[in-house]
Amino acid sequence: MAGQVIKAIPLTREAFAPFGDVIETDGAQHFPINRGAVERYHDLASVDVGDEGRALVSIFECLRPGRLPVPVDLVERHPLGSQAFVPVGEAVMCVVVAPPGDEVAPADLYAFVTNGRQGVNYHRGTWHMPLVAFRAGQQFVVVDRGGPGDNCEEREFDPSLDIVVDAQSIGDAGVDA
Repeated sequence: MAGQVIKAIPLTREAFAPFGDVIETDGAQHFPINRGAVERYHDLASVDVGDEGRALVSIFECLRPGRLPVPVDLVERHPLGSQAFVPVGEAVMCVVVAPPGDEVAPADLYAFVTNGRQGVNYHRGTWHMPLVAFRAGQQFVVVDRGGPGDNCEEREFDPSLDIVVDAQSIGDAGVDA
């Protein structure tokens, strides 16, 4: 039995607003471009690279699928800029976050589960768990900050605290057996 169970709730723009932006087309401002051949879903996330930064676009590929229940033993934050994850193809993600601040405690954690088509953009300084995808080989387009300064801080939780995300809220969709 886990020492602390975090109930993951469905990811919505409103619920996630204190931590960042939800990147999805549902409900987004959009308009046709290229003589009507393309629909542009406009301004889905506010990318923050700070004064001396530049935007990096990368692809992350998950080598090992996450397991259920999802253990939470490490969080990180990016104090100099935002960080966005957008799935390539459909991919359910478990998103664990805590508000910005110099320190983070287990009681500060919130958990969300995506619908498989949503991405997230973490605001500058928002604590978050490293990427957890449930299929090996799943890829994500990542937009974050490059430039001078250390833009990644990590905090480990004592493993004896046994913090997990409630697996019932994630279900079997998109999870490797």
